[in-house]
Order: sequence, then structure tokens, then C-alpha cells
Amino acid sequence: MKTLRFLSLVLALSAPLAAQAYTGPGLGLGAIGVAFGLIGSILLAIVSVVWYPIKRLVRRIRGRAR
Repeated sequence: MKTLRFLSLVLALSAPLAAQAYTGPGLGLGAIGVAFGLIGSILLAIVSVVWYPIKRLVRRIRGRAR
């Protein structure tokens, strides 16, 4: 029973409370820009990993066809 009380106390104290803060337009746009940049870099990494082997394969096939 003590363990259950302790766990419920830890969970209750670790729950986040509402922040009483103001995020201005500069910080908001900066955060959005960082999110877009992160997503864009991940997508470019995936495309580069997939694209370059395909590009080499196409060049190899074209070289044999000529």
C-alpha cells in the first residue's frame, strides 16, 4: 500500500502544470522555422539515401545500352 501511495505521489508531482507565459511572434515564428528546417533536413536525407543509388543504376543501364 505504501508503494502505491508513493507512486501516485510521484505521478501527481511530475504532471506538468499550465505555463503562464507569453510566446511572442518572433519566438513563435522561430520555432516554426526550426520545425520546418528539421523536417526538411530529414526528408532531404531520406531522398539522398534513396536517390543516389537509383541514379547510379540508371547511369549504369544507359552506359550498357549505348
